[in-house]
Amino acid sequence: MRVIAKSTLRIFWESSPEYVDAKVAMTEWYNYSLKAEWATPHKIKDNLKSASILKNNRVVFNLCGNKYRIVTRVDYQFQMMLIRFVGTHAEYDKIKNIEDI
Repeated sequence: MRVIAKSTLRIFWESSPEYVDAKVAMTEWYNYSLKAEWATPHKIKDNLKSASILKNNRVVFNLCGNKYRIVTRVDYQFQMMLIRFVGTHAEYDKIKNIEDI
């Protein structure tokens, strides 16, 4: 799976000293996702039980015990995943319409 873009993750964990703990988990998630060959949302869920499958090919990945969330849009045919949101669980909860991201 091609993941666009690692810089989005790096910007997040470098944005505040309180997010430094996200670096290891997000790097591990990124590297794991690069090696994955997810053909369907069900394959993601089979591999990562804490992932949430949403409409319009959106997937929410929970990291650090659900402290952080990554929302992606997945193109299963082309094996590409675009990071649409990176933030804390509290920031995620403030999103009014997940379809907008």
